[in-house]
Amino acid sequence: MMWGIGKSKSKLGRWMDKKGLAQKDLAKEAKVSKNTVTKACTDKEYIPRQDVMKKLLEAIRKVDPNAKMSDFWDM
Repeated sequence: MMWGIGKSKSKLGRWMDKKGLAQKDLAKEAKVSKNTVTKACTDKEYIPRQDVMKKLLEAIRKVDPNAKMSDFWDM
């Protein structure tokens, strides 16, 4: 059984699904809490604080060096 079917996802959540990445791995790599990553992946309205966004983006760029903040959050 697949989890999360039918749940709304943010751009980050959809990107992670496409890349096959786990939230816990992103949280560990970015050194932020799993709750923060879960919120960033599921809540379309959520925009992380600037410092958190920077950490997330640095971790994301290890997978996709061309990723930009605007790929995930409407600034």
